[in-house]
Amino acid sequence: MTLRHFLNTNDWSRAELDALLEQAARFKQSKLGQQMAGKSIALLFFNPSMRTRTSFELGAFQLGGHAVVLEPGKAAWPIEFEPGAIMEGDTEEHIAEVARVLSRYVDLIGVRAFPKFQHWEVDREDRVLKAFARYSTVPVINLETITHPCQELAHILALQEHFGSLQRKKYVLTWTYHPKPLNTAVANSALLIATRFGMDVTLLCPTPDYVLDARYMELAQRNAAESGGSLAVSHDIEASYGGADVVYAKSWGALPFFGNWEQEKPIREANRHFIVDEAKMALTNNGVFSHCLPLRRNVKATDAVMDSPACIAIDEAENRLHVQKAIMAALLNQPR
Repeated sequence: MTLRHFLNTNDWSRAELDALLEQAARFKQSKLGQQMAGKSIALLFFNPSMRTRTSFELGAFQLGGHAVVLEPGKAAWPIEFEPGAIMEGDTEEHIAEVARVLSRYVDLIGVRAFPKFQHWEVDREDRVLKAFARYSTVPVINLETITHPCQELAHILALQEHFGSLQRKKYVLTWTYHPKPLNTAVANSALLIATRFGMDVTLLCPTPDYVLDARYMELAQRNAAESGGSLAVSHDIEASYGGADVVYAKSWGALPFFGNWEQEKPIREANRHFIVDEAKMALTNNGVFSHCLPLRRNVKATDAVMDSPACIAIDEAENRLHVQKAIMAALLNQPR
């Protein structure tokens, strides 16, 4: 049998995603289980984390398992990922050894590794995550790289809890201002999962420069065609918010300026008005608002929006715990 990883939701069928969400809902009703009794997961964090680390550590514990947290380059040796590298620099060991050794110790491996923000043509290859999947002999879980599939499932579960069926709901994925250019991972993932579940999706951004990578736009178009939903790109705030059922906010850097952020900065600064506020939410169809968190209040969204009954960001964050337990249980239960 081919080893199954959880790297991207588009690698899993809609029926398989539905099964994960159903299991997550059951875990939400009854948190404890023994699906990981005697099992363990290594969580490698190349970047900071709060929700991801907490929810995976607790999730493993609640299923009877154990999580080991590693921070390469800090409390663990820095890792080399380049094939054929002559390792005379700062890295101490190669991924070929790291992944295989960890596979002898643990039953699952989770990897969080953000882009380097220098060259998108390099970062879009997702080399760190793919290297772990290539050398590991146990399932690998994406904890956020250039996509964030665990966040996708938590987001969809929160929407299902609120709406039930999501088919043809108007979904707005809106860019928001941030003082720094951010990873496109959550935006890529939101686009993929919303189109996968049959929603009418609008990608709202200031200019065409902020449209997401062609790979994810094309996958989203394909998802929409298969699910009976739709995908559109808009730069019109009022038209996009009008009649929306869901507003999902995220900031991301414009790919044409990737690695040259000072050139992009004036565009970002000129579009602070993309903040999610009460006036924009009033244009929606009593829509809900969410964000992956962390969120800079009164920069991305106002206090009034964050503190309103329409905000389901906390529900989404809680759901990380439940969907991740479902993912770990499913991966451990696969034929080996």
